[in-house]
Amino acid sequence: MLVASVLWGTTGTVATFAPTVGPLAIGAVAMGLGGLLQALTAAPRIVREAPGLRAQRGVVLLGGVAVGTYPLAFYTSMHLAGVAAGTVVSIGSAPLASALVERVVDGRRLTRRWMLGAALGLSGTVLLCVAEAAQAHSASGAGSVRSTVLGVGLGLVAGLTYALYSWAAHRLISRGVTSGAAMGSVFGLGGVLLVPVLLATGAPLLSSGSNAAVGAYMALVPMFVGYVLFGWGLAHIPASTATTLSLLEPAVAAVLAVLIVGEQLPPLGWAGIALVGGCLGVLTMPSRTAPQPRAITTRLNTCAEGRAVAQPLRAPVRDTAPSASTGPEQVSRS
Repeated sequence: MLVASVLWGTTGTVATFAPTVGPLAIGAVAMGLGGLLQALTAAPRIVREAPGLRAQRGVVLLGGVAVGTYPLAFYTSMHLAGVAAGTVVSIGSAPLASALVERVVDGRRLTRRWMLGAALGLSGTVLLCVAEAAQAHSASGAGSVRSTVLGVGLGLVAGLTYALYSWAAHRLISRGVTSGAAMGSVFGLGGVLLVPVLLATGAPLLSSGSNAAVGAYMALVPMFVGYVLFGWGLAHIPASTATTLSLLEPAVAAVLAVLIVGEQLPPLGWAGIALVGGCLGVLTMPSRTAPQPRAITTRLNTCAEGRAVAQPLRAPVRDTAPSASTGPEQVSRS
């Protein structure tokens, strides 16, 4: 999951090397071709597991629509609000949306740890957005502020759709579909939905070798390889945990945007990124498990019927309250 997040964090910076290609074309070529490639490589498994996928066709459809919507909202958000802000809002809001989806659909309880992490993540996102909006206002006036606000709104849409297709893929895997077939079917459907967008907006991708190279990198590396790794991760952890681990992506994107693209991130924005990092730390640190109660040795007393019945041995009394750990013991025939 973390390697996938690092790969995804490069997409915003790489997209800046094709300035004549619009965000819709970038999103369509990235997840459209990447999704079709996943479906092609997973085709044998999809065919073998077709009955299970048909039984969950509503989940597949929801995931496919979310995959088709996510890149259009995500890359437009980065185009309007900046690489750092667009990425942090899109990815930073995804764990919150994912946990709420699991709460509503699956009845998963929201823990105090999750609420603390959510508070840190939301606070960091707000700080980063405020920093970017203030910088945009000082640089270009109210028009840039409106663009930043619209970009933040689209980032929230991207976060919700990311949470939805992550949940859909995890639901399929948890119900017996292999990760390859689940990811191939969901992303293949999303890729099919993105083909018309690519045909309508993708002409600039063929206008130069650098633009074509950017499109090929987006489809093959972060989207194909990254989401193969993502599917493997979803086979072992809940969708909310997976989307939380992807909070590494905005940190990578922000650092690359500053070092390579030349974006200026105010101190308030770095504080926001630090809070997002704190959210990641809180939600991923290992939890302490409660110690299991130790079994109590028993002795056998013979009853009149000739059967042996277990009687608990008395341990040294330390408390007058009855112990909840004393359970049924061994019973044997005499």
